[in-house]
Amino acid sequence: MELQDYWVILRKRWLSIAVFTLLGAALAVAASLAATPLYQATTQLYVSVKTGESSSDLLQGSNFTRQQVTSYTQLVTSPLVLQPVIEDLGLAARTSALADRVSADSPLNTSLINITVTDENPAIAAATSDAIAKEFKTVIAQLETPSDGSPSAVKISIVRDAVAPEGPSSPNLKLNLALGLLVGIALGVGIAVLRSVLDTRVRSETDVARVTDTSVIGTIPEDSDAPEHPLIVQSSPHSQRSEAFRRLRTNLQFLDIADRPQSIVITSSLPGEGKSTTSINVAITLADAGTRVALVDADLRRPSVAKYMGLEGNVGLTTVLIGRANVEDVIQPWGNGFLHVLAAGQIPPNPSELLGSLAMARLLEKLTSQYDVVILDTAPLLPVTDAAILSKLTGGALLVVGANKLHRNQLAESVGALETVGARILGIVVNRQKRKQSDQYAYYDYTPTPATSADSGRGGKKRRAPSTGRVPQVPEAAAPTAVSGPTTLWPGDSLSETQLKDFQRQQAQNAPAQHQRPGS
Repeated sequence: MELQDYWVILRKRWLSIAVFTLLGAALAVAASLAATPLYQATTQLYVSVKTGESSSDLLQGSNFTRQQVTSYTQLVTSPLVLQPVIEDLGLAARTSALADRVSADSPLNTSLINITVTDENPAIAAATSDAIAKEFKTVIAQLETPSDGSPSAVKISIVRDAVAPEGPSSPNLKLNLALGLLVGIALGVGIAVLRSVLDTRVRSETDVARVTDTSVIGTIPEDSDAPEHPLIVQSSPHSQRSEAFRRLRTNLQFLDIADRPQSIVITSSLPGEGKSTTSINVAITLADAGTRVALVDADLRRPSVAKYMGLEGNVGLTTVLIGRANVEDVIQPWGNGFLHVLAAGQIPPNPSELLGSLAMARLLEKLTSQYDVVILDTAPLLPVTDAAILSKLTGGALLVVGANKLHRNQLAESVGALETVGARILGIVVNRQKRKQSDQYAYYDYTPTPATSADSGRGGKKRRAPSTGRVPQVPEAAAPTAVSGPTTLWPGDSLSETQLKDFQRQQAQNAPAQHQRPGS
């Protein structure tokens, strides 16, 4: 991972990192408040050796004491010193327990010994420290006494008596709080990085780029109302999802201009990634642009196009493939007439064989000769092989990737399945991608709004209409008149004689009303 990746993780997981940081600080404060306060008292000793008055004797004595001090610090916690202290003070503790609360050290290159005692009671800590220092002097005098009974050359002097401390030495609230913050930050960052490494879900175009070099030609944002409104281009034509489908349509129109595919398979890796809704909305946007589109529901296992579009689904593709009907008899017009839908029909027992049959190849050839674009909604790639079979027969495949649903290894397997059969992958569409408010261009309010002003008729100035809550009504004379006739005609098709007469009669009836001025 690069430094930029870590920065992205920190920005993405900052909330969890902050939670762990605060949790670490809270635990540190709680542990500090729950801990029993301990007090430390220190007695300082000085070790000297009786020597001659010459400089060499003094130097030898100084070196001797420094060497002996190291051994003396180890004797402070020995039972030889601590047992008499326990008996004298009447402490209810064993020598091992008292030794855990006693420490001795010697500053570097000095003849000093610091004896420190830790206890819950500051007075007991000071008294115990002084008692240990006095007993230590006695023990050293006994150990250093020559065999001839002469006085010991080593002299132990108490240079600083222990004083009962005013404040506890532990817990240290500030230190514990700082450590808790550091541990919380480290734990939060570590868990965030670990989650990012272990999380293999495809969430954005960056994750797609880690798996394949295939271009992402469309990104459809997430919408909580998408399941209730699958035909978003029709139900909410000015929404962000609708605009995203229009951008996808534009990218498809400019895809391989020299060799533009006339038939496109739209599939996904797993069920529930939105391949059917993508197929339908792409077909609607193409038809809105004046392209003659045939939408074929080739998902012969779980068909859904007819249900979403409110069409008859009992007859359709399977009916044509088994020879019981012609495609002209079962294909259904939808919308403005530029879109025709071929439902799946009855679910057959052998979907893969039907889709890979000669009858299917001939049907595709016929549809591509009659329509500008043929879109086939197929079954997912990983559970079955239907999409791979059709991708080989068509001009290419469009792979829909459901954000936060598909894993990278599954995407790689789907791309490999298409490449294995030699299918042409036209591009990838990332569906239901979560975006921040700043990424959704929310500050551009470019949706149509009703007019709120009218001409005042004086001086050419406009006067704001009073807010009555009513929608302005358009006079019937000014309303545009729809042209009658079947909605299945393509642009450029000639009208019949009856349709032409009806059109001329409607134009003659509307002409006086269109020239009449309001108020005349």
